[in-house]
Amino acid sequence: MKRLVFDTEHNDFRELVRTFLAKEVLPHYEQWEKDGAVSRDVWLAAGRHGLLGLAAPEEFGGGGTSDFRYSAIIAEEVAGAGAAGLALGLHNDMVGAYLIGLSNEEQKKRWLPGFCSGEKIGAIAMTEPGGGSDLQGIKTHAEDHGDHWLLNGSKTFISNGILADLVVVVAKTTPEGGSRGLSLLVVERGMEGFERGRNLDKLGQKAQDTAELYFNDVAVPKENLLGELNGAFLHLVTNLATERLHIAAAAIAVAEHLLDITKRYVKEREAFGRPLAKLQHVRFEIAEMATECAVTRTFVDRCIVDHANGELDAVHASMAKWWATELQKRVTDRCLQLHGGYGYMNEYPVARAFVDGRVQTIYGGATEIMKEIIGRSLLS
Repeated sequence: MKRLVFDTEHNDFRELVRTFLAKEVLPHYEQWEKDGAVSRDVWLAAGRHGLLGLAAPEEFGGGGTSDFRYSAIIAEEVAGAGAAGLALGLHNDMVGAYLIGLSNEEQKKRWLPGFCSGEKIGAIAMTEPGGGSDLQGIKTHAEDHGDHWLLNGSKTFISNGILADLVVVVAKTTPEGGSRGLSLLVVERGMEGFERGRNLDKLGQKAQDTAELYFNDVAVPKENLLGELNGAFLHLVTNLATERLHIAAAAIAVAEHLLDITKRYVKEREAFGRPLAKLQHVRFEIAEMATECAVTRTFVDRCIVDHANGELDAVHASMAKWWATELQKRVTDRCLQLHGGYGYMNEYPVARAFVDGRVQTIYGGATEIMKEIIGRSLLS
């Protein structure tokens, strides 16, 4: 089905993203997988191509547009290229949502030029070793010391944790406030007491640096409070829909890409003297996956349009994230099975997609949490 989401400018932008990936990413990706992190040079290249800070004002070097369709294009193309370790979406849509949406004018002048050029890489530190997705269980805390906050605690599973120059930290600023006593503090590279742990050894997405972060009496200037004091819960809830839609957009793009690869493979690969595509079981597998992808694509595209129009709500974003990521997991597994032994070989894209994509149903809110959000909205 013809997609009706994008116009000429969006299609031109897609070609720009593809050119960037072909020139600046794919030739180096294998080495980044071995290194456990992408090069800082690729972030600078992304800045030169205009792929960072899409929603930031043009005066700070940004794209000056809040149209989520541009972000969706980046998500789709990065996913289709098998470059899951390049966290442009995290930088733009998750960290950027806070820095751009909540910064005052002084903070914008201080942070956004580097954020848009790729000189300052962003991360958000929410998850803690014992807390998971439970905001009320956050133990990282900041005490008011007059002209600064004294920050103590630790975070884990932080994407961009090794490379990050600006880390948006969720911390408890009012001990008795529960989830309503949390604030966002921006910790900058080089602050005394800010330490990075090991680059975590993950199942997939090896090129994505993911770290433990430690804050030991870090003096965070009062000027680095982002948004309202004790307002982090509302800020986080407001922006989670964008994160989840970004994940959903990447998920359906991966599923469609793997389906295309597998269709070509079963036409070429022979068993029992004829192509696999001649076997009824294989045709049924392809038919089922193609139909599920088409239905999912229609819903995700509708969510993209709603987001671009400022109409996407948390429930539909949760639906998109749950359904698309679970579909990605199913399609990846079935495509690998149709590849047979070759699907288990790392040089085949389906093998990398199998390990890279497994986390999709976990981060950004696990499938079970998405169902809880949806269920509560229907039954409360």
